[in-house]
Amino acid sequence: MSVTVPRSDLADAVLARLVESYSAAADQPQAARMRAYMKDIAPFLGLTSPVRRELDRAVLAGTPRPDEADCAAIALRCWALPEREYAYFAVDYLRRHVRRCSSAFLPVARHLVTSRPWWDTVDALAAHVVGGLVRADPRLRTAMDEWIEDENLWVARTALLHQLRHKSATDSERLFAYCVRQSGHPDFFVRKAIGWCLREYAKTDPEAVRAFVERERDRLAPLSVREALKNL
Repeated sequence: MSVTVPRSDLADAVLARLVESYSAAADQPQAARMRAYMKDIAPFLGLTSPVRRELDRAVLAGTPRPDEADCAAIALRCWALPEREYAYFAVDYLRRHVRRCSSAFLPVARHLVTSRPWWDTVDALAAHVVGGLVRADPRLRTAMDEWIEDENLWVARTALLHQLRHKSATDSERLFAYCVRQSGHPDFFVRKAIGWCLREYAKTDPEAVRAFVERERDRLAPLSVREALKNL
């Protein structure tokens, strides 16, 4: 599904400041190291997290709170820029303002998940953005039921991880069903996500996770089992 970048004066202002600030702070030797570490998923400017956060505070100083269109415009325009740090800015911005977005934001989130996907952006989008949208509007659970069946491994990973921060509000039946559905997936990132979401839910209900793993051990990949039981 294609998405359209909304018109946003706030996005105009933020992007102008952001590009100027990030470009001036670029560190090419560090950029080469970061690009190699991230398996060449994208070019980098070489901004470490502490540097980037300091720049972000200056970029956003005095800016008003965004509405949903502003959030979409800022995220999509950042995603269109080649260097990965702009995507990190977008993810952090959405995490901060996800409560200002409605269920109609989900197609934008899916676009971000599936565009130049890697764990560095997908996991935060899953747990904090998609998860926040679903928690605010439980009707979106039906969309997650579709995502877990998706052929795109990052969409399926997002469905697995979207309840990662839900704790006692976790729909455990759905969580366990998702893990069973993708238990035979051949990709490392999906098998790892199964173990991760189970390990996280074990902090809330360890007995339920232990019982599920024992019941489904023959279907779950060894990696998923190890990750799920790591702290039990």
